[in-house]
Amino acid sequence: MGGTFDPIHLGHLVAAEEALVHFNLDRVIFMPTGRPAFKENLPVSAPEHRYLMTVLATTANPDFDVSRLEIERPGLTYTVDTLLSLHELYGPSTELFFITGADAVWDIVSWKDADKIADLTTFIAATRPGYDLEAAARAREDAATRFRIEYLEVPALAISSTDIRERVADRRPIRYLTPEVVAAYIAKYGLYRGVPA
Repeated sequence: MGGTFDPIHLGHLVAAEEALVHFNLDRVIFMPTGRPAFKENLPVSAPEHRYLMTVLATTANPDFDVSRLEIERPGLTYTVDTLLSLHELYGPSTELFFITGADAVWDIVSWKDADKIADLTTFIAATRPGYDLEAAARAREDAATRFRIEYLEVPALAISSTDIRERVADRRPIRYLTPEVVAAYIAKYGLYRGVPA
């Protein structure tokens, strides 16, 4: 499960657990991005903060791991490089799934080496209840893409990292949107309030 995780929230965790069970995965590896290419001109918290918040949020689940692969790789972070590294690490016979939001899955066709990405993974596109799956299937057919996409309805996806950052900046509560330990970490380091971290 790749993402900026700035910060990780309950929607991420519910989507990961739903994918784990629904697709009978061995485990979910959370992969905080290092320097995300698609957010080069946007403010993003330091990779170490995002990594530590993800570790704190996932520690209680033995089926969740957090990788430092992308945050330790120098330069911009590209999904194709991560997938190639994971295939090298786990072997070519390992089947990889990439969990992402259904709204984001169609951005992938414009990513670096999109054709190679299509050969390396199956996408699990997490959707909100009421998402038009028939329209998504038609869009995939119209795009004539080779991407393998499985859709999964997840009830808690109305939560967003952007909303959490805005709530912290406005001094509004984030309780029940992210794990308490992550909320405490955000408060301790003054994240999202314009305080140097």
